[in-house]
Amino acid sequence: MNNNLTVCFCNYFEGNREDYLNLAVPLYEASITSDWEAAKLIFEKRPDMVRFGLTKNSGTSLHVAAIADQSQWTKKHLDFVKNLVDMMTIDDLELKNKHSNTAFWIATAFGDMEMAMIMMEKNPNLLNIRGSAGLLPLSVSAFTGRHSTVRYLYNSSQKMSGDHWTESDMDFTLLHYVALQILKDRPELARNMAVLEVLARKPDAINRVEKHLIRRIIESTFRFLRIQFTAEEDTNALKILKIVWGHATQTMDIDEVEDMLRRPPSFSAHKTILDSSGILRVATKMGNTRFIVELLRTYPDLMLFEHEDGLTIFQIAVMHRHQGIYNLLYEIGGSKNDICTFKDKSGDNMLHLVGKTSKEMAAKTSGASLLMQRELLWFKEVEKMMPPYLREAKNKDGQTPYELFSKENQDLISKGLKWMKDCMVVATLIVTVAFAVAFTVPGGYNQEHGFPIFIHQRIFLVFVIADAVSLFSSSTSLIVFLSILTSRHDQRDFMYSLPKKLMIGILTLFISVAEMMVTFSASFFVLYHNGLKWVPILIVVFATVPVIVFALLQFPLFVDMFRSIYDSHYIFKPKKRMLYTTKPRL
Repeated sequence: MNNNLTVCFCNYFEGNREDYLNLAVPLYEASITSDWEAAKLIFEKRPDMVRFGLTKNSGTSLHVAAIADQSQWTKKHLDFVKNLVDMMTIDDLELKNKHSNTAFWIATAFGDMEMAMIMMEKNPNLLNIRGSAGLLPLSVSAFTGRHSTVRYLYNSSQKMSGDHWTESDMDFTLLHYVALQILKDRPELARNMAVLEVLARKPDAINRVEKHLIRRIIESTFRFLRIQFTAEEDTNALKILKIVWGHATQTMDIDEVEDMLRRPPSFSAHKTILDSSGILRVATKMGNTRFIVELLRTYPDLMLFEHEDGLTIFQIAVMHRHQGIYNLLYEIGGSKNDICTFKDKSGDNMLHLVGKTSKEMAAKTSGASLLMQRELLWFKEVEKMMPPYLREAKNKDGQTPYELFSKENQDLISKGLKWMKDCMVVATLIVTVAFAVAFTVPGGYNQEHGFPIFIHQRIFLVFVIADAVSLFSSSTSLIVFLSILTSRHDQRDFMYSLPKKLMIGILTLFISVAEMMVTFSASFFVLYHNGLKWVPILIVVFATVPVIVFALLQFPLFVDMFRSIYDSHYIFKPKKRMLYTTKPRL
């Protein structure tokens, strides 16, 4: 059997043209489609075809099967692979294609664990044979994010033991598949500070999963009744962070830590791409609050840590609107006064930065008017945090914070008004239709006394009331939007006044659409109440579709408006503390 230092490449099938067309081409197609019956006929004629390369790039029939799409024929594919492996020798399984990859290596890269298991059962040494870029199968499956395959290969590798496993291999695997189990089995890998950069980019993995509403209510009830409740357990990613960060703090002094956070370690052995702006900055940009909290608990000096542009984590948090990190200012006491005095190279203080980055936030909020309201909320909050003498301070361009904020958000006003004009057009159309329907009742009017023919039908009363409600609600919506367009448009109006009007306008517009469909459906019941009753029933079913679609499409916007008006007061200065929630560590 070949050891992992021997490179055995498969030979390209070099028969005559007729043999190539009659053997290699059909076998390639059979390998892609997992057609064992067709492949078997070819192998009966030429058993040595199992070790020939079918094309100059792909490799053997097993290589081709490893890159095939198995989604449509999973069992068929595995049966093909098993039959093919049974025909091959141990050495045949170690053959490499032009790119220096075995079929097993390709299967692990694609995450085909069951195929890999079939090959490993016959030749366990496949796990130790390197492929492209010198990567082992376990490393490449970690690099491509094939988690189930990684777990299988990791256990099969006896937890990365053996002379062929270098420190570089283990670091690479850990870096791309950050797993708590690996650190427990290999505690020496905690020295790999590049893991911090990976974790800095994963706020969802580090932060605890938000609990369901019912669970939160139950826990609140238990606390009110003073019943002991099980403490929340850290996520695996947070446990990994504590292990790696703990190793860093035990082996480095504060200057080394700051240097490491400013320039993340480059994993040059495999050219891993890391953000050159630094671990601390990356975590802040991503809004990774728990990551920042863990670092600050050990080294509070990091609060005043200046990056190359003169910004601290709090200025960066303001620029990216991460209130979780910004709210830590309320827990650090008098240090926040020093932080608020920091300026970047342009002379912009924290309040300037709110206006300077407003345009970057435009894609993160539904509707320009809601964005304007949230931006004003941030501006007012940071303004309260700043010392009075800095609220009117000018930057190098001679602009005060509010002047910069006003200039940067000028486009949001016109965008918000255009958005409301579009809503007003819809309301106008519904007013027109509802008004016309009121005088064109189904069945017409009695020529003798002028009353509607179906005036005594109860469903006709539904028709009239629904049409009236549709007319009144659409008129209200139109008036609300019109009042927005005709009122003064100071930026401060976007704080509370305009969002409230907008919410009323959208709500009444929805009511008018719903009632218009009720009016339409009721007219069919009036006309067909004596026969063909299935017609109005079918019409009602279809009439509910636009109402449901309108509700589904506008509900997120309505929720945003509600939260923008009422919930926004509570996004800053939360009651729950994050930095020092536990007893001091002695």
